[in-house]
Order: sequence, then structure tokens, then C-alpha cells
Amino acid sequence: MNPDIVESFAQMVREKGVDKDVLAGIIEEIFGMLVRKKYGEESKYDVVVNMDRGDIEIFLERLIVEKVEDPNIQINIEEVNKRGNDDELEVGDDYVEKLNLESFGRRLIILAKQGLNQRIREIEKDVIFNEYKELLGEIVVGDIYQIRKNDILVNHNKNELLLPRQEQIPHEHYKKGETIRAIVKEVKKANSGPQIIISRADNTFLRRLFEIEIPEIYDGIIEIKAIAREPGERAKVAVESQDNRIDAVGACVGMKGVRIHAIVRELSNENIDVINYSDDPQVFIQRALAPAKLKKIELDNHNKKAIVTADSDQVSLLVGRNGVNIRLAIKVTGYEIEILREEKPFEEYDEDIELIDIKEELGADIYELLINHRYDTALEVLKAGSEKLKEIEGLDEKKVEEILELIKSQFEDEE
Repeated sequence: MNPDIVESFAQMVREKGVDKDVLAGIIEEIFGMLVRKKYGEESKYDVVVNMDRGDIEIFLERLIVEKVEDPNIQINIEEVNKRGNDDELEVGDDYVEKLNLESFGRRLIILAKQGLNQRIREIEKDVIFNEYKELLGEIVVGDIYQIRKNDILVNHNKNELLLPRQEQIPHEHYKKGETIRAIVKEVKKANSGPQIIISRADNTFLRRLFEIEIPEIYDGIIEIKAIAREPGERAKVAVESQDNRIDAVGACVGMKGVRIHAIVRELSNENIDVINYSDDPQVFIQRALAPAKLKKIELDNHNKKAIVTADSDQVSLLVGRNGVNIRLAIKVTGYEIEILREEKPFEEYDEDIELIDIKEELGADIYELLINHRYDTALEVLKAGSEKLKEIEGLDEKKVEEILELIKSQFEDEE
């Protein structure tokens, strides 16, 4: 019976990965609905689907009677004899006949097709949902096919993936048609079908890239203990070797930095600090705040707090550009870190700075005031101190503090 129907669904089995038995069950259910529509809910029938042979057979079973009261479940003995039955059936026996699809009429056939299509769409959605549910946290590679205001649509195995703005690497430029890598971050069910969210900004994406580029991590010889990341800006990755013979940081960086550079390029030149993990919080915090040099670390392990003391010339390194270094150190260690600045003795500065060299930073008026009071260099101003500087007419306490901070920052920049 109509092998084209079975073939069309067999093709779906091959292309979509729909289970053959599940599909056969749906076809049986839909054609059963067809029989009930025509012969009533009390009708007895059997739908046989052979997916391999490409065949659907529908059999209707009716009771043989002398006088028909309900033609849907009964058939006259005379009608049976007219059909030339060879089994010598009698009144009281069951008569089974094979129905032709055309006998159901155009309207019912259209209804059956609609029902089949709807069920198949539901199965397709479930198949896609389950497929990507298994891929959660894994990298997928697709092609960008549409760039919208707040998100990007990516084609992956003929399925639509969504890369929202918050999951993109800031300032990264995307072009239609180019290949893109990302992790599957979330899979949600929606009326229109499963919504698959992918991400390039998630920490897991960085973790997977490390596993791809560094065999020792993939094999479990080196373990990633913690990741902190500000996408597109900087990241800190704490690693630990399970084999004393292998240097964890060295293996991650690779010969001449080849391994880490491959990851950096994928992340649009995001700076990556690879640090050795330590169970000792004091050592781990010190490594996380590198390259800054610390003088002292006071720990409150119960409340996960740390007070870090450093020379004033190290503070800018501790904090990093726009505070990124300290924020990442807090994330990767899990400790709230407070910085205490300790002024560096003047004699420890290697070189002095002429005020004329920082005239623009000071401002012409302040520069003239200091020069007129015989302060020619930055160290002379610092040695004078705030009390001496406040004696200059036109400089109040607030302005003096601003001048001293500005000059100290110039020494820090020189380091």
C-alpha cells in the first residue's frame, strides 16, 4: 500500500536519525486514527508497517452475520460469499479484509498526512534537543549565516545555533560565512523548536581549548584547577601536574609559546596567565597576583579574605589595567583581596624625574608654583612632604595630596 509514503519516512530515518521502530509506531497510530474516523471507535483493525519493504497494510476485521445492524463491525454472509472467500467462512466467524488507502477518501488522507507531519516535526525537535543536550559543554564548529543587532545565528549540521551578545568576545568582529568555534552552553525547549545557545565567552570554552591544544591536559596528566576570565581582555588559568617530572606551566605554554599562542589567537589575542596551583593559599595568592612583588600577605581563611601589602610602585601592577589583574586574582583564588600600599623610601628610587618632564601632567599653573619655590625635581617635591607644600600660597591640603599622588604615580610608571 502506497510505498512512497513509507519511503519518504524511511528517508527521514536516514537523515534525521529518527528511530525506525518509533516511526513505524507513529504510522500505525495515524492510520489507525484513519480507520476509526471511517469505521467508528468500536471497529477492529490492524495496521502493519514494514519499513524495510516500504509497505503499509491495513486490515479491517468484521463479524459475519445474517442481518447487518452495524456495517462498521459486521458484514453480511452473502457479501462474504460474493467476494469469493475460499475459507468457507460461516456466520459467527470473523472476516478480515485488506483496505485500500484510496477507499478512505481525499479528506481523511489529507488529515492523516497532516497528523503524520506534525508528529514527525515533534520527533525532529526531540532528536535535535537530545543531540545537543549530549553536547553541553563541548565545542562545536559552524558557519555564521546571519549577523543581527544583538546576536549571531550559526549553522551547524543544518541546525540553527544562537550566539547572544553576552556570550560573544567583546570587540570581536564576525563576518557572514566565516567558520566559528564555540561551546554548547544551554539547550532550551521552545514552541518553535529547541533553542541552542552557544558561547565563546564562557570559562568552559577556554578549558576545552586547553584540552585540544595541550595533550597532557586531555590525558589527565595536568589538571586545570581554576579559571578566571574577562573575555577578550585577560584570563588566569591555574594548573597542577600529576607527574613530578612534568612542568605544568611549561607544558601549557609550549616550546616558544606555540601552544598558548594557538589559544590566544582563537580568543582574539586575549592575554592568558598560566600559573601553578598551590594548596597553600598564601603561595597561590602570590602567584595569582604576579608579576607584582608582595611584601606581606595576611590571611583570614575562615572568611576567605586576604590583606596584601606591597610597595607603592607595585600597586599599579597588582591592580592591572582597569583593575583586571586584581579582579581575576580574586576569582581564581576565591579570596577577597585587599591591597595596602606601603610607601617606598625615596632613596630606593633609581632615578629622579625633572618637573619639566611632567609639566603637562601637573598643569602649567602648578608647575610654575613649584618651580618658583625652587622645586626642580619630583623627588624634591616628595621629600618636602605635604606640610611644607601647604605653606605655598595657592595650594590647599586637597591639591597637595593630588600633586603627591600624581608624582608617585610617575615613579610607578617608570618601573
